[in-house]
Amino acid sequence: MSADERIRAELIRAALAIGAPDDVAPVMERPRDPAHGDWATNLAMTLARPLKQKPAEIAKSLIAALNLADAGVAEATVAGPGFINFRIAAGSLASSLAGILEAGDRFGRTDAGQGRTVNVEFVSANPTGPLHVGHGRQAALGDSISALLEHTGWKVTREFYYNDGGVQIQRLTDSVFLRLVGRELPEDAYHGEYIKEIAAAYLEEKGRETAGPFAGAPAQAMAARLAERWDTDEKLRDDLRRFSVAYLRHEQDLDLKAFGVSHDVFFLESSLYTDGKVESTVEALKKAGHTFELDDALWLRTTDFDDDKDRVMRKRDGTYTYFVPDVSYHVDKWNRGFMRAINVQGSDHHSTVTRVRAGLQALEIGIPKGYPEYVLHQMVTVMKGGEEVKISKRAGSYVTVRDLIDEVGRDAVRYFFLMRKGDSQLVFDVDLARSQSEENPVYYIQMAHARLCGIFRVGEIDAAGVTADGVHWECLAEPEERELIKALLDWPKLVQGAAEALEPHRVANYLLETARMVHTWYHKHHVLNEPEHIMRARLVLAKAARIVLVNGLETLGISAPERM
Repeated sequence: MSADERIRAELIRAALAIGAPDDVAPVMERPRDPAHGDWATNLAMTLARPLKQKPAEIAKSLIAALNLADAGVAEATVAGPGFINFRIAAGSLASSLAGILEAGDRFGRTDAGQGRTVNVEFVSANPTGPLHVGHGRQAALGDSISALLEHTGWKVTREFYYNDGGVQIQRLTDSVFLRLVGRELPEDAYHGEYIKEIAAAYLEEKGRETAGPFAGAPAQAMAARLAERWDTDEKLRDDLRRFSVAYLRHEQDLDLKAFGVSHDVFFLESSLYTDGKVESTVEALKKAGHTFELDDALWLRTTDFDDDKDRVMRKRDGTYTYFVPDVSYHVDKWNRGFMRAINVQGSDHHSTVTRVRAGLQALEIGIPKGYPEYVLHQMVTVMKGGEEVKISKRAGSYVTVRDLIDEVGRDAVRYFFLMRKGDSQLVFDVDLARSQSEENPVYYIQMAHARLCGIFRVGEIDAAGVTADGVHWECLAEPEERELIKALLDWPKLVQGAAEALEPHRVANYLLETARMVHTWYHKHHVLNEPEHIMRARLVLAKAARIVLVNGLETLGISAPERM
């Protein structure tokens, strides 16, 4: 039982002893100022009405009824209008480190999710080019949200949704064709160098064929034949489309691999049409009675489900608007058994939220109102040398994830993408991310871990052999030690809160603050060459801090080097 849980249990006993209701539930919080103690509660104020007494008087009665020794408390005092501040005995506080050592890499993990399944969809970039920095931020968010959910007992499926059809894919195909035949590209085409790479790869593949219209022909001849057949040969256009999409899908997979991100499922939008799922969803919406015909178009009455206006489903030309396959896609998720689904997308998808949920509600098949959950993020501005970087040598019109990884490394990119809340603007400072200084947060955190490792390396001590057996916990009484211990013990609650809120930036901020405490302790207090009982206690603290830093960095997908 943790220190706050012990105090809480004793508070409940004391409260019942002075006549509190049976459902008394004390809330424990950290005081903002450590000088006020280690834990505080407003229980006396919440009991003022049922006990018909002033909070300050109730607080005094509670303290009098408490068995401070059983709660591991050295001192309990009344503050303000009735707060109770607790200072935990040094030995009692430090003894909780034994639980960290025992749990090891499991410290912070819980079974709150009880093995339930959740689908986390993220990145889901159209296969029209390399991944840009916005996709990178989304990849870091989605992967870390997935890790946090796994740490709290959820069974996570990471999913990537490919939009492999529509106007953008046609534009991609046309752009590759124009590069193949050497024609000028229009303004709205894709102009990056990667288009030339696709064109060259296509000609290379066709040149290896032993049969077909291009067999045995040199590149120039193949391009000429392609130009002749382009307007009349649907099969040829489809072949180039499929090749281009597959090429870029592979490229994006390489980008994600370089970023340390993997997915369990790759879902193609085209399958929703070929499998008849879009049509069946439309028919189900008609049957449910929430559609109507107007101006030769089919509409969905989304105003029945909190939308500001009704939405067109099928346009006059017979094609569907973009949210219809999205509804069908989420029906498919639901039918695959995902009672919970989370979509990590850019803020430009804000209007999608209401429409997709409205469509799912209109089907009346039992999907809850808040399905799916959305985590929307703002875009990224990249700065280098004090100026904004807007284009990539390869992509042309934007900065790619691979550009940043090549510049500063995977760890820095992932941390910088996660250090701010997703819905806040993010400025990525390349110069800061490359620097090896205390101003660089990821370097600062990793250095804290490396310094802890250095203690064991310099002392020629096997960290695996350091245990809590026979440790004199009262030795860990210095203010810097107490604050560090409290921070380490807060890790499980931090993980739970970050997972529930779907906010990995909480972990990033926690690690930075905990690293600050490690550095302060490291500089002020020696571990080696101290009396045996002090050294052993501080080795336990160093090992516990290592465990927490490693576990925290793992949820962000960042390494914990032992040397820097």
